[in-house]
Amino acid sequence: MPDWEISENAWKSIAISLALPDPNDVHVLAAAIAGHADCIVTRNHQDFPASIMAIHGIDILDPDEFIVNQWDLENVSVMAAFKGMRARRKKPAESVEDFARTLEKNRLPATAQKIREAAALI
Repeated sequence: MPDWEISENAWKSIAISLALPDPNDVHVLAAAIAGHADCIVTRNHQDFPASIMAIHGIDILDPDEFIVNQWDLENVSVMAAFKGMRARRKKPAESVEDFARTLEKNRLPATAQKIREAAALI
């Protein structure tokens, strides 16, 4: 999404005033602040402490939770995106159930369930 991109100039001046357990993650928080993000999508919760995130009004969401939230907000767009993802998997072609199992293996169980529920459309 082009409007999700944050220029280096926008976040760099913010980054110098931030501290996280992993200094290599500071740019992520700085970009989220510069972009007025509501959340950071990551499984790396330990490096984004809730106490620091709360100061900036930014939530940390697991990717599965984020996808399901987007699905609930814009289900047609999200289903179309997943339909396109599945269509690109040609060697071998995947059934909806195969696709859902792949998502589960990649720690996206709630997303996999949504795929199963929308099988006729995906």
